[in-house]
Amino acid sequence: MNKSSNRTIIIAEAGVNHNGDINLAKQLVDQALNAGADYIKFQTFKADDLVTKKASKAKYQILNAKKSESQFDMLKKLELSDNEFIELYEYCQLVNIKFLSSAFDIKDLKFLQQFNMDYYKIPSGEITNLPYLREVSKYKTPIIMSTGMSNLSDIELALKQLVIHGINRNKIILLHCTSQYPALYENLNLKTIKTLRDAFKLDVGYSDHTLGKDIAIAAVALGARIIEKHLTLDVNMDGPDHKASLDPEGFHSMVLSIRNIEISMGTGIKEVSFPEKENINFVRKSLTALKSINKGELFTLENLGAKRPGNGISPMNIDYYLGRKALKNYLSDDLIDE
Repeated sequence: MNKSSNRTIIIAEAGVNHNGDINLAKQLVDQALNAGADYIKFQTFKADDLVTKKASKAKYQILNAKKSESQFDMLKKLELSDNEFIELYEYCQLVNIKFLSSAFDIKDLKFLQQFNMDYYKIPSGEITNLPYLREVSKYKTPIIMSTGMSNLSDIELALKQLVIHGINRNKIILLHCTSQYPALYENLNLKTIKTLRDAFKLDVGYSDHTLGKDIAIAAVALGARIIEKHLTLDVNMDGPDHKASLDPEGFHSMVLSIRNIEISMGTGIKEVSFPEKENINFVRKSLTALKSINKGELFTLENLGAKRPGNGISPMNIDYYLGRKALKNYLSDDLIDE
């Protein structure tokens, strides 16, 4: 990433919000493009390789998917085939939006290599998957690693393995993340963005699972260099992640707000801006006669004060004048000019 730029990378996390339908996936591509996202990201997996057939669903998956099926059965319906991913990648190329996808095992990591992605995204659940970390580090492609469900020790261990097995440490970006869907405000701990940046001296972003756009915008103000936010065509669709997603209108609104925040961030150098210079004389004050003052009369707090405009003597110099004799006559509201 360009450290001199305030521009935030915005990833529209389509994930599995296509519900296993390639046509819905393409609609999500279109909506991500229209909303101004830099990337659209999917999830590449095969249920047979990802989860045992007896694994139960997480509480949020039960609530959001509204079905009593197993996690395996749910994920099986959310798969896209390899050929559909190739078609999806080619569609992203056609409409000119950058393609990303998270792999959940080594086989799918290898499959994704053909797409020459700008980043490999390590999901939070794979941060303790050593064979996976070893494989992805071999590609020497920049890595975005989500840190949900992790403490600093987990992150440091994963970073160590990635570096040992081939990736340049400076090519790794961390994402603060709360693995709850939707995530509640009291569980977000947004100050962790700074903690991660200070602890690991790496760029840090934020993967947002809250309702609405406010927290993603706040994360940018706190220094997040990447924002990943789920995008759906309709938050009321059946599926595990729709409820924690933004619809196209909401996503577009978030992007516009983030771009406004970027413009406002500036350099961090406290200096007088050009518009402020134009306003100084209209807003600051000058030493002013509060009443008529005769030549030879002493300046006192009763007859000397501060009023606009600010093109005279600064009130910071009032102590110099108090107790001294006026060198000329002044009428009330005259600026002191001696």
